[in-house]
Amino acid sequence: MSKFDFDLFVLGAGSGGVRAARIAATYGARVGICEDSRVGGTCVIRGCVPKKLLVYASHFAEDFEDAHGFGWDVGTLRFNWPDLIRAKDREIDRLNQVYLSLLADSGVTLYPQRGSFIDPHRLQVGDETISAERILIATGGRPWVPDIPGIEHVITSDEAFDLPVLPQRVAIIGGGFIACEFAGIFNGLGSEVFHLYRGDAVLRGFDHDVRRVVGAEMQKKGVQLMLETVVEGIRKTEQGLELSLRDGGTLEVDQVMYATGRVPNVRGLKLADIGLNVRPGGRVVVNELSQTNLDHIYAVGDVTSRVNLTPVAIHEGHAFADTVYGGVRRPVNHEFVPSAVFSQPPVGTVGFSEEDARIHHGTIDVYRSEFTPMKNTLSGRDEKTLMKLIVDHESQKVIGIHIVGGDAPEIVQGFAIAVKSGLTKDRFDCTIGIHPTAAEELVTMRSPVQG
Repeated sequence: MSKFDFDLFVLGAGSGGVRAARIAATYGARVGICEDSRVGGTCVIRGCVPKKLLVYASHFAEDFEDAHGFGWDVGTLRFNWPDLIRAKDREIDRLNQVYLSLLADSGVTLYPQRGSFIDPHRLQVGDETISAERILIATGGRPWVPDIPGIEHVITSDEAFDLPVLPQRVAIIGGGFIACEFAGIFNGLGSEVFHLYRGDAVLRGFDHDVRRVVGAEMQKKGVQLMLETVVEGIRKTEQGLELSLRDGGTLEVDQVMYATGRVPNVRGLKLADIGLNVRPGGRVVVNELSQTNLDHIYAVGDVTSRVNLTPVAIHEGHAFADTVYGGVRRPVNHEFVPSAVFSQPPVGTVGFSEEDARIHHGTIDVYRSEFTPMKNTLSGRDEKTLMKLIVDHESQKVIGIHIVGGDAPEIVQGFAIAVKSGLTKDRFDCTIGIHPTAAEELVTMRSPVQG
């Protein structure tokens, strides 16, 4: 009989932790898991799922405008923020129950408390002490905000989904994908949006053409993009919140949302006390099998800061369970992971940006097309679509695809298989496109714009 309470105990019941727990249990392991919030993690409860629902809601304003060009008269428009939030909450409640059922049906024991280490094999979970042969850290990430005067007055993406009223004027601080997505959400729902970022273009780390097009299109839609702007303090006034800017100016709004990045959620876990290797900022260091420097402790998902995407966490969790309990060694390959930004317009991307491709591959061929999508010929909307291919010159393998425009994430999901499989440009060229679609542009570009 085992001297441990569990064969595996998982800290954190988000997407990665739940997948790992379930799969390990199907292999016969005795599994426990703890979570001090709702089961489902950032993505399901306060991340990609509710965000995508709000993106859908915010896009109707443009859809109603575009309808006129196609002969429709949609009449008087009215939007109700509380109705949207209640509908969103019902869906999140449903998904939370799905995750609870998945754990229960798999025989995983759930503890609705936060856990922390007592020693390498023992955990304090609520009022209980629990021992486990192996432990998986899957506590995800949390929003980071700077330490400036008045920061207590701001919200992050965690709180944005539950605001009692839609702010008339909102400042969004940050230039990453979360900031761009919420700028589009609030703008589409009728708020006056000021998007402040210290850099010279939004979406740092993305291809430069993607950054250029997204920034330009956001401004066309009414987002007031304030680049190279730094907030040094926030003051509450009778009229709202006043931001003090580094250039000496001020900005008055009703709500301030910070989207300045996320950090591993390791507070209170007492990882240093057991000698776990953790980098500055909280990143848990693991190998290709998600194993830490303590052989029986593993970590998956955003807490490792490898590729912070929900499908990656799920993949890592499944691979961990297969490796440790299924007898199938499955190292995780993080190359060519597709991703999306549900900005307006949206972004879909996989592989190297042009800048990174030149560093890692040397000589490359770049194919690029910017055009007015067919829908906009009748709607009259001034919005461009960007399609871009990055090709390694020597091997002719397609090593990067970048799209800005309608359905970009849906398009890239399919093309990501081609990039992951190492297909060459001639394979794209000999594939017949579907006409009339925007996606066909990816198989019809013949002349590189630059080498």
